[in-house]
Amino acid sequence: MPRMRGDAWREFMEQPHMGVLATLRQDGRPYTVPLWFLWEGEIADDAHPSRNPPTGQLWLTGTLGRVWCKQLMNDPRMSFCIETSGPPSQHVEIDGTAEAFMLPEFDIWPVSRKLAEKYVGLGDPANDAAVDAFFANMQTEPRMLFKVTPEVWRAIDLTVYRGKRSDREHQAAQGAQAVR
Repeated sequence: MPRMRGDAWREFMEQPHMGVLATLRQDGRPYTVPLWFLWEGEIADDAHPSRNPPTGQLWLTGTLGRVWCKQLMNDPRMSFCIETSGPPSQHVEIDGTAEAFMLPEFDIWPVSRKLAEKYVGLGDPANDAAVDAFFANMQTEPRMLFKVTPEVWRAIDLTVYRGKRSDREHQAAQGAQAVR
């Protein structure tokens, strides 16, 4: 699979793509839920998932009563997959651990506001009133944040995919046989 270039990876993480969080239920079965995310960190031009991975953290917001929040507080191991919606696909996957942050020990509102701006505001000042309203509603809920520390990365960009080498070799052999 083709690895995502650093510049494409940075842009990808800034876009309001949905991610899917996987946590573990008490019986060990996975639990998945779509979520917003905020990336705060650095992705080098020569980034590579294992040799030169990004540095930083991913933020997720939830409320005290949500199942996935309870699961992460019980077992912080998680996976998060972010994918574009259209073909060709790009996706970034993260395996890591999540640490809970709550009021009053931690001011969750600056990160929460950034999430509202990313997903409700969409970078358009015309959406400022909608961001304000959404953020005001967030502040009435028993909100919390999770800071995800990535341990394993996968970043795939199918916009540049040419097939695996073994697949291309097979296709070339098939094409050579068809010519005969």
